[in-house]
Amino acid sequence: MRIIFMGTPQFAVVSLDALIKAGCDIVAVVTAPDKPAGRGQKINESAVKQYAVLNGLKVLQPEKLKSPEFIEELGSLQADLQVVVAFRMLPEEVWSMPPKGTINLHASLLPQYRGAAPINWAIINGEAESGVTTFFLKHEIDSGNILFTEKVTLTGHETAGELHDRLINKGAGLLVKTVKGVESGRYSEHPQEQLAAGVELKRAPKIFKEDCLIDWNQPAKTLYDKIRGLSPLPTAYTVLNGKTLKTFQSEYEVIEPGMQPGGFLTDNKTYLKFATGDGFISLKDVQMEGKKRMDIEQFLRGNKL
Repeated sequence: MRIIFMGTPQFAVVSLDALIKAGCDIVAVVTAPDKPAGRGQKINESAVKQYAVLNGLKVLQPEKLKSPEFIEELGSLQADLQVVVAFRMLPEEVWSMPPKGTINLHASLLPQYRGAAPINWAIINGEAESGVTTFFLKHEIDSGNILFTEKVTLTGHETAGELHDRLINKGAGLLVKTVKGVESGRYSEHPQEQLAAGVELKRAPKIFKEDCLIDWNQPAKTLYDKIRGLSPLPTAYTVLNGKTLKTFQSEYEVIEPGMQPGGFLTDNKTYLKFATGDGFISLKDVQMEGKKRMDIEQFLRGNKL
């Protein structure tokens, strides 16, 4: 099959590499346009573009996915199948173009956690399992017929970054399995409507800065899950002495705090813990506004509270 691959971040690179190593014919890669980034406004190329250039793959970087020029060039490639991993929402004229359709890899067990941040929300909500799903694209986001899934068991202590690293390889393997299945015709489709019947669906919307602020009135376990679910990005934070304090790792205990939520205890050497609605959160790995990331002992040596 002639395959067009669409993706942008490192998560997608691992899948693209797996497809190529499995002998798939990638006729082009579609990725985000180059953008200036950082203080020097240096032009930043997506991880997928960097990989594609290194491996001699044709690269398309449309500003607008509906532009006639892009649609025409896409059609001229005569792809049998399109594969999407961590890319933008596609218009129908794009995803409906290949005769074998367009498949997507999603980092959740659909129909649960449809949306932009499935890994973060699975951790934030304290789930016991997660996984990856492949499905055919259709109009509504993340709602097409499911092809294959693979589950992973969660420990209850990993961060979103650690789950991302586990799913990145699981997803690549599942994608190769899916492409081979579509090529041979050995697959079955499972409508999400049937799987979702009578089930409460949890969403995975994009996370904004205001979602990352820690509300110390909440239970300790809830905040522990939130901190690890936002680590390393976009990162949970609180305000300490008028400055933003990001936190990447923590521990929690459920015990009568004996103080108002948001109050803190410290020996200014080894620990800093904040009172919650029903206990304490001990911060272990932090970054004060304008400073580098450091463990709590390093932080306390430079910041007497």
